Amino acid sequence: MLERLSASLTPEVGTVLDAALSGREISTADAVTLLKTDGPDLHALLQAADLARYEDVGDDITYVVCRNINFTNVCYVGCSFCGFARHADEADAYDRTDEEMLAKCADAVARGATEVCIQGGIHPQRDHNHYHHILKTIKAVYPDLHIHAFSPEEMDHGHKKSGMPLTEYLQWLVDAGLGTMPGTAAEILDDDVRNVLSPNKLKTDRWVEIVRAAHSIGLRSTSTLMYGHIESPQHIANHLDLLRGIQKDTGGFTEFVPLGFIHEKNTLYNFMGARAGATTNEDLRMVAVSRLFLRPWITNIQVSWVKMGIKLGQRALCSGANDFGGTLMEESISRESGSDHGENTPAEDFRRYVREIDRTPVERSTVYKVLRRFKDPSDDPPSLEPQTRVDIAGPERFRDGSRVREVNLPTPVLTNH
Repeated sequence: MLERLSASLTPEVGTVLDAALSGREISTADAVTLLKTDGPDLHALLQAADLARYEDVGDDITYVVCRNINFTNVCYVGCSFCGFARHADEADAYDRTDEEMLAKCADAVARGATEVCIQGGIHPQRDHNHYHHILKTIKAVYPDLHIHAFSPEEMDHGHKKSGMPLTEYLQWLVDAGLGTMPGTAAEILDDDVRNVLSPNKLKTDRWVEIVRAAHSIGLRSTSTLMYGHIESPQHIANHLDLLRGIQKDTGGFTEFVPLGFIHEKNTLYNFMGARAGATTNEDLRMVAVSRLFLRPWITNIQVSWVKMGIKLGQRALCSGANDFGGTLMEESISRESGSDHGENTPAEDFRRYVREIDRTPVERSTVYKVLRRFKDPSDDPPSLEPQTRVDIAGPERFRDGSRVREVNLPTPVLTNH
């Protein structure tokens, strides 16, 4: 039987997988081969990536308790894939006050957050001083709260307004309280693709310049890629190779986050002919290839439950990923483009989802320091989420609980492998 399974593999795919699992660096041509797998080759790819994940980071699945804060949705960059941006004269445009942002921070801390992720549109009336003010305002009240903020696009905008040398500008923000930088605004790091997706956005060389400058002063960042639209496997492979090269030089990336294109409510799909997002197989291939291509340089591969949903996210965590992402508490960018997977996953739900696939849930910091490992479910803390009323369906006489009998349910046996 095992011989039959091995014989079903394409020799070229088998050779690449053997190289990756032997610790040899795979090439962009190898990545393209893996990104085209299907059938038995795909199943072998997913198994190989899961084995590599175990060798790299073990059976822990990490998550961070965090809150998103979008300080403005006013933006004139005009990205074709964005459903979030508004012009200043639109009725639902907003620009958060200090009081509103501090209230969101207070809510985050009350719910156990160790991080706030702060991003917004490129508002033409906001400059470098506004970004600096946001950091100083939050740190004055919440000095221990980690601030993960301002994508390279926002850094580009603020830096041009500041007149400072780039590293000096970044250090000025760090001194005001910036902890890490999101590696978003990357999409596909190829200008032919970028000129279609967002012709007014910063180009590949500028994205790389800002990320390398951040890493050079010790400001770490995530790394991302958006797939499922107009890109080819070669574009993805080249993008991964660029990230791997940066990481070899700087070691500044904390993780890699593949982000599936959400298509329903934006121009790129509805008017420009992009694909309707990634297929299930593409989602899993993307995670698996990322694991094999980026190891040992980037070993944290995150799933975006907002993009994938929980169940597919669990499959991805069995296909090379090891991080479930953040609780978020509030999410606008994917939602505005049509994602319907929710805005908040409480920590207790993350732990349950992780245990459903026989792995160990671990709460981490933004930079992957282990904060709490929850090996034994009996040690789980109580929920810090606001209590909400559940509307019970069924016959009316049962809905108030007056006819519900108390029963002794068996205690489930949970095992971790």
